[in-house]
Order: sequence, then C-alpha cells, then structure tokens
Amino acid sequence: MKGPRRGYWCECWTEDLTKQEWPALLASFDACTAPQADRWVAVALRTISPALDADASDAAWEWLYDGRIETRRALMRSEPCTVSVTHEQIRITWAIRPVIFLPLAHRQSAELPACAYDFEPRHPRHSTE
Repeated sequence: MKGPRRGYWCECWTEDLTKQEWPALLASFDACTAPQADRWVAVALRTISPALDADASDAAWEWLYDGRIETRRALMRSEPCTVSVTHEQIRITWAIRPVIFLPLAHRQSAELPACAYDFEPRHPRHSTE
C-alpha cells in the first residue's frame, strides 16, 4: 500500500451481562470493501448459529436474511454499523466502521508490525439489539 486508502475496521466483542466489566475484544479485521466487511460478520454468524440458543439463533438468521442488506447500504453511505446477538448471558457484538487506512512502515502482507500490539482497543459503544 503506497498511500491512504478507504476501508472498514471490523471488530467482534463479547460481554458477560451478569458482570460489570468492559466487553472483551475477540477479533478484528481490516476489510477493503463493504461486502467484505459484512461477509466477515455473516460467516461468523453462520458458523456459530448452531451453538446459539433459539432466540439468539433466530436473531442471527434474521440479520442474515433481512438486516444484512441494510447493513451493507449503511456501510456504503459511510455509516458505522453494529450487529448483536445475546446467547444466554453473553452479548456478542460485531462493529464495523468506515476508516481510512494509513500505510504501516514495516507491515509484511497480513502480519502487523510489533508496535501494533502496544495499543489498547477501544471499547464499543453499546447499542440496542
């Protein structure tokens, strides 16, 4: 990458609703396009849906069938989006936001330079499900 480029920063957070603790960052992903960003969420939801309780599974498939289109439209308008499901007492939230990626000096393909791990992730803002 030679200069700044537009893209999407994707994160997956979990939160135990029975405890008063900050959500935990499980994964992050840098997507180049809106379809790539919402596909990251879709693959995760399809993968975990068999293990979710009935309500959480229904919410996952509702987003996959109906909400995904609106999520992609919002991303194309450069609006941040969240998708959440609550399984028992755990809320899983995928957050996607438009960003401008700056080139990193020592990045080797998908591997980040050591300095990337010196920063603490931001905690997501809570949204309604």
